[in-house]
Amino acid sequence: MKLRIENMTCGGCARSVTHAIQSVDAKAEVATDIAGRTVEIRSPKSTEIFVQRLATAGFDAVEITGNAS
Repeated sequence: MKLRIENMTCGGCARSVTHAIQSVDAKAEVATDIAGRTVEIRSPKSTEIFVQRLATAGFDAVEITGNAS
C-alpha cells in the first residue's frame, strides 16, 4: 500500500512515520520518500489501521490508489 503524508517534511518526520507503522506491525517493510511525501508499506495489516496509527502520531495519511502519485 502507498500512503501520501503531506506533513512528512524531514528526516525526523520520516523516522516518526516508520516508528508509528512498525508499532502496528514490527515486520512491516517501510519505504519513505520525503520529497514525494509518500510511504510504501508491505504488510498484511489493513490500510485503515496504519492511517489511524499515523493520525495518532500527528500525521495525516491518505491512501494512494491506482496510478496516482
